Amino acid sequence: MAYEFPTDGDAWISEYGDLLDANDDYDEAGAGWGDGFNGDFLFVVEPDAAYDGEEVYFFLGLENGACTAAYEVDDPETEEYGFVFRGPYSNWKQLFEGNLGPVDGMMSGAFEIEGDMQKILQYSEAAVEMTETGRDIETNFEY
Repeated sequence: MAYEFPTDGDAWISEYGDLLDANDDYDEAGAGWGDGFNGDFLFVVEPDAAYDGEEVYFFLGLENGACTAAYEVDDPETEEYGFVFRGPYSNWKQLFEGNLGPVDGMMSGAFEIEGDMQKILQYSEAAVEMTETGRDIETNFEY
């Protein structure tokens, strides 16, 4: 079943969490992530020329190679997270269609990251596995 993005956001991110949890390569690459620090992520999809809607927020609870929670968020102020990964809709589309890598996206400015950059770089293999896992979700980008 294909998910409409961003309309089916909650189902899409739930599928993402399930796929991450089933991914042994992510489990290995993410071993130690979140130990002694908050490794949870808030993903922010921002409007741009292609998508002129509201910002969309997704929460991923990540700890030691496991996804502990995955859901769409109405108000990001109600969540506790250690990292924010934000960018315009068109860049998210490029990321999940395989035209942009997560580290390249951060380094080029296509995405902004808030949180401990040293941790992100230390776990860059986990970031790559996360992105590749997200590419496995059947997604119809609406814009």
